[in-house]
Amino acid sequence: MPEAHLTSAAERGGRTGFPAAGLRILFLTQTYPRWPGDTAGPFIRELARGLVRGGDRVTVLTPRAEGVRPSWLDDGVDVHAFAYAPRRLEVLGYGRSLASDERIRLGAGLAAPLYLRAAAAAVGRHLAREPCDLLHAHWLAPNGLVALWPGVCRRNTLIAAGLHGSDVFIAEKPAARPVIRRVLKRCQLLTGCSPELTGRVRKLGYRGKPCRVIPYGVDVDLFCPADEAAHPAGGTDWRRRLGIPDHATMLLGVGRLATKKGFHVLLEVLPRLLAGFDDLQVVIAGGGDRIGGLLAVAAQWEPAHRRRVHFPGLVAHDDLPDLYRSADLFVLPAVHDPQGNVDGLPNVILEALATGLPVVSTAISGIPLAIESGVEGFLVPEQDRPALQDAIASLLREPGRRQRMGARARARAVSRLTWDQVAAAYRDAYLEALAARRRR
Repeated sequence: MPEAHLTSAAERGGRTGFPAAGLRILFLTQTYPRWPGDTAGPFIRELARGLVRGGDRVTVLTPRAEGVRPSWLDDGVDVHAFAYAPRRLEVLGYGRSLASDERIRLGAGLAAPLYLRAAAAAVGRHLAREPCDLLHAHWLAPNGLVALWPGVCRRNTLIAAGLHGSDVFIAEKPAARPVIRRVLKRCQLLTGCSPELTGRVRKLGYRGKPCRVIPYGVDVDLFCPADEAAHPAGGTDWRRRLGIPDHATMLLGVGRLATKKGFHVLLEVLPRLLAGFDDLQVVIAGGGDRIGGLLAVAAQWEPAHRRRVHFPGLVAHDDLPDLYRSADLFVLPAVHDPQGNVDGLPNVILEALATGLPVVSTAISGIPLAIESGVEGFLVPEQDRPALQDAIASLLREPGRRQRMGARARARAVSRLTWDQVAAAYRDAYLEALAARRRR
């Protein structure tokens, strides 16, 4: 399986000649958690906090939105919000830019030029006031485009582009490719959570410069099995809230209800699984544009089957650990949507692994970085309904196998996927790129 780039601080410092910590890092992101429990961009926050714990200084620039303060200190991360339009027109970012992750919303498209101008000005002001070692523009499109602004590109700051999924889908649009190629010429580091995402961007014109594939991380203290949790009864509370008996086997799926998550594929195999396993209960948690279509499909089933499938809607990030602890296995049959959009590495898969759940998913994008099929769960071919059904059924039939795979899933998360380990890998990539630029 693909190798994650995780190395020690001593190795990093020795190879590059730079200090192993103490970098001055600027993040530009259109998504950052706005309040405790917010599900918008928690992985950006956790990466920034991990870098700070390692001794780096991290400043985050994020757009203004409802619930976002002008500035605040977030566990050592210095966060600043910038305005880019009258409030009623600030509709970009925080999961609002794409409809079903398949097309740019009209309002977001109209606001994009205003956003880019304001973002570039905010970056330029910060670099003029406080020089940084590097700017990490999370989401190549739109944030990578600030590299073309004179107030940004003339600063002696290394520019890195972080790929997360939908940005690659946007960058590949024919109308976007010429400007993206110009951006890639100015970028000196490419990071991504998926070999597919980095490979697709390389084809757009990024060659001969550092490129690193680094999986996301997970908070293994927050997401943990019930026997390690501070309040182990939370999973039971979720079952009672949803009307699921304690003795039932609970299959859980979590994620934004967009096509690329593959929940429509799961719904196609559920009637046969529900018919074959009388104690099976299914929970699909999340909000999104596809909720209506999923509910319409479930409404066509027999009443007995419908009552055993639950759609609790969007669940706050801080409530997710107990929801995972209520489950027996996790399923996310991710796909490429009709427009070619795909997730890099869904955070929910890492959260399920850390909770000790066996995971059934698909062998696409960055998912194989986190799961070895047959060890922590099963990876099936994309859109393969029979294979998906067989993988789920095998775990429903064998509780002992579920427990063994769940234990290995937890061990993998703890040993290889903590945010401190992932932050160290990012710092390694930053140091490598800085050293490469110094040699040129």
